[in-house]
Amino acid sequence: MNAVRTPLAEDFHVNYGDSGRTVTAFMIGYFVTSPFFGYLGDRLSRKWLITFGIFVWSIGTVLTGFAAGFFTLLCYRVLVGLGEASYATISPSLISDAFTSTKRNNALTIFYVAIPVGAALGYFLGGEISVKWGWRYAFIWAGLPGLLLATVLLPFRDPQRGQLELTPGQVLRKPTLRDYIGLFQNAEYQLLIWGYVAYTFAMGAFAFWGPTFLETVHHLPAPKPARFFGGVLVVAGLVGTLLGGFAASIWQRRNSAGYAWMLAGTTLLAVPTAFVALRVSTVTAAMSFLAITIFLLFLSTGPINTLIIESVPANLRASSMALSIFMIHLFGDMWSPEIVGRVADALGHNLQKGVLLLPVMLLLGGALWLVLALKIAAAVRRKAAVENAGTLNTEH
Repeated sequence: MNAVRTPLAEDFHVNYGDSGRTVTAFMIGYFVTSPFFGYLGDRLSRKWLITFGIFVWSIGTVLTGFAAGFFTLLCYRVLVGLGEASYATISPSLISDAFTSTKRNNALTIFYVAIPVGAALGYFLGGEISVKWGWRYAFIWAGLPGLLLATVLLPFRDPQRGQLELTPGQVLRKPTLRDYIGLFQNAEYQLLIWGYVAYTFAMGAFAFWGPTFLETVHHLPAPKPARFFGGVLVVAGLVGTLLGGFAASIWQRRNSAGYAWMLAGTTLLAVPTAFVALRVSTVTAAMSFLAITIFLLFLSTGPINTLIIESVPANLRASSMALSIFMIHLFGDMWSPEIVGRVADALGHNLQKGVLLLPVMLLLGGALWLVLALKIAAAVRRKAAVENAGTLNTEH
């Protein structure tokens, strides 16, 4: 969608704000159904739920290419979101039960490398196909492979929930209503999620408006903006995700707040680079600082999802992912592309001013994660003090 926004908008005669609504439609299907899939993911076969999700979102993607009108297109985007909610909610839970805590972050990091790689393919192929054959074919060719890839998990065994934390013979109990309420009372989990909301608000709007920003503000002709973001996502996204994930694993082994410090530090560093990228007058400088910003933001991809999984009991992993998806999209990127578009329209159709909302949201997210890091570090110090006191009493 991001790579073909301009020709799609011209075809359906929609403005910036209405273009952003395509993301809102996707998010409605995504975040509304994620709690449902989270509930099922803690109870039913995860591989079958994931297979269902991939199949549904592939069908929705193909149908997007056949949309007869803008309203019909929005309905198909809801279907895509519904299918992706199953996959995104349940997959991290399945992976977390297949790897020990020392290897879990690296495993999730490798899994989340799919985000920049897949997005890069979307920019590259979407832009090139749109220029040669039209934007509709971009969706058709993007969705067809998923109909086959939906079945790849079926030959494998679904690992037992919490198997690496359970003692022999112990059975993981089903979550209760009190467990679900406990997610809202978990201070670390809430700081993590609300920081993630602000981060996702900015990331979603960056992803959607990035190519259009280069086209309208710096007059870069299509498909060059899509090629640029595709290249940045391949390099910065791939390297950033892997480097951030592996570095955070090393940091976490030395400091129990290492994951949280990675989130706070990289996001706060991205604030000034994002501001400069959106304000400089030359296209080369803008593209350079955009690339740096994207790299810094992708450093957080692995650690944030590992923290979500590890900040809750094992029987709530799918539900915790579901709630995080619900929150970050309901209050984050469900609205951010449309909000930025509306702000740009209100400021005289000035997209360069509208996107300045994004560094502000990154600052908010980084500040919340900084509080989280300080809170975890303080808890570790208190625990160490109690253990030291207990050791001294035992010796006496």
